[in-house]
Amino acid sequence: MTIAALEALTFGLGRLAEAARNAGHRLCLLTRDRAVYRHELAGLPADAVDIVDVDTDDPAACAAALSALPGLRGLINSTDTWSVPGADLAAGLGLPGPDPAAVRLLRDKYRVRNLLHEHGLSRGRAVALTADPGAASAVLRETGLPAVLKDTAGTSSRNVWLVRDEHQLHDALAEAARQPLKGRLFAEPFLAGPVYSAETLSWEGSTRLLGVLSRQLSPEPRVREEAAAFPVAFPAPDTALLRDWVGRVLKTAGHDSGFAHVEFILTAEGPELVEINRRIGGALVGEALCRALGTNVYDAMVDTALGRRPALLDAPDPAGPAPGRTDPAGPEEPAAPAGFADPARPTGPATGFVLIYPDRPGTLTGWTGLDTLAAFPGAPEWYPTAAPGDRVEHLTDQRGCTGIVLAGAETAELALHRALSAAGSVRPLVAADGGE
Repeated sequence: MTIAALEALTFGLGRLAEAARNAGHRLCLLTRDRAVYRHELAGLPADAVDIVDVDTDDPAACAAALSALPGLRGLINSTDTWSVPGADLAAGLGLPGPDPAAVRLLRDKYRVRNLLHEHGLSRGRAVALTADPGAASAVLRETGLPAVLKDTAGTSSRNVWLVRDEHQLHDALAEAARQPLKGRLFAEPFLAGPVYSAETLSWEGSTRLLGVLSRQLSPEPRVREEAAAFPVAFPAPDTALLRDWVGRVLKTAGHDSGFAHVEFILTAEGPELVEINRRIGGALVGEALCRALGTNVYDAMVDTALGRRPALLDAPDPAGPAPGRTDPAGPEEPAAPAGFADPARPTGPATGFVLIYPDRPGTLTGWTGLDTLAAFPGAPEWYPTAAPGDRVEHLTDQRGCTGIVLAGAETAELALHRALSAAGSVRPLVAADGGE
């Protein structure tokens, strides 16, 4: 029997193929560009994944390809871009899957912001913007400055503008008018504080907090992601607060099954949502989860695609007594809120990873420093996202990333320090236009 994936995240395909085999299925990947998965495919046996080359932007072509697969039992949709088409395809083929209407809501950052505001889960409202002279006035009147302008359906930090004064606001509006947006332009209040993401798994409204990922963004005005680490250690009261908050956010937004990657800013007044992605985290978040939890978390992705409760939700806490019980090593921790499974307290290795960007656009010719990684602590590993000969044009968002350095340690803090140290020795080599 077959489980299909409508595209996938850049990394994790090998883990996903293993999970499909564990469930007695073969994995079939529908993709329009095999090159996206070249690093993963290079490390797999030739017959590990069946691949169907198809225009994944064409729903009719995808439906025909899926209908031709023998014994199709589930459709995995682990990306933002194909989340709505994937939900529609699963529903049309009678496969287990999320409510397409709920997926459409989560893909609209404007709607999610205002829905949470209406339920007291976000202090600020969002304002829709149109390409007319009154857009700047609408931002000043409804949102105020500083503010963030973004695409309602954006991904990978693309088309995001932080504006602190009216001059920046007018520049951002002019730039946004020149960009091809996946959705519509809107503005929301700027939130001050460090950025994190809660990695969760849900089934029929029961949610488990798998851990929290730290996220380091570039200095203003860019907002690209540069580094991350997992799992962040919070004091028990803060963990209980985050667990309760993220559960209420997901319930209000209509996400009741599957993974969620919930980005938030921990402000001086508490957590504030950035966005909800109904998938496992991108980059190397999936790998970080597997290592920290000591299991292949992609088994849960397969379980969900097959319409059954993921075993990971009910896995025993590897750290011993669950929250709400007395721990011999410390005081009693707060009990988990009603409707929640006990949160995992990862005891496996923590990981930190750093995204490697060039300092100018051009054609990538290679990297220096990769041969020195083995000398650094934390067993650094190299995960390329580009190949020599690729054109690098966008340096303000994750499209400009050429590779990722990952390192491990006993804590997320130490792992991040090790990853930053090792990544400092790696430099992309780029030939500028004209061969200079």
